[in-house]
Amino acid sequence: MSKFQPERLSVEYRDGVTATAPIIPRRYTLTHSDTTGQLFLTLGTHYAWDLLNPIRDEVLGTWMPYGSCFCVYVYIDHGEFDERTAKKRNEVFRRELPLALTAIRYGDRFLFAKYPALDDASLIIHFVSSYPPFARQENWGTFRNFSV
Repeated sequence: MSKFQPERLSVEYRDGVTATAPIIPRRYTLTHSDTTGQLFLTLGTHYAWDLLNPIRDEVLGTWMPYGSCFCVYVYIDHGEFDERTAKKRNEVFRRELPLALTAIRYGDRFLFAKYPALDDASLIIHFVSSYPPFARQENWGTFRNFSV
């Protein structure tokens, strides 16, 4: 896993979302540049579909009602990759997901400062795949584990 570097994170707010409101709906789209290592976090009432690339290596997240849990979606495959490629993508997502969660937590730190209970919400990760070994939902603890 790469080490999180706050100076490499850019945050953009869209759709009337601010640093502290609303919690719901609040959608997170985390993308990155393979060349520069820069991370881009977009917060809005909708996912930033316009920022997605054909490789589909973004991390999407949203708060569930009452802030009880935060759901993350990572796209392993939907039948367009062979199982070997899907296995490799699964490995990369699992290795880099702690960095992504740290970036989301840091990038939205003003929301967490205003609502500290959000640090204790469960992180439910949805690995989206057409291959049963990779199509999983897992509890990855809480954002408290990913604060800088």
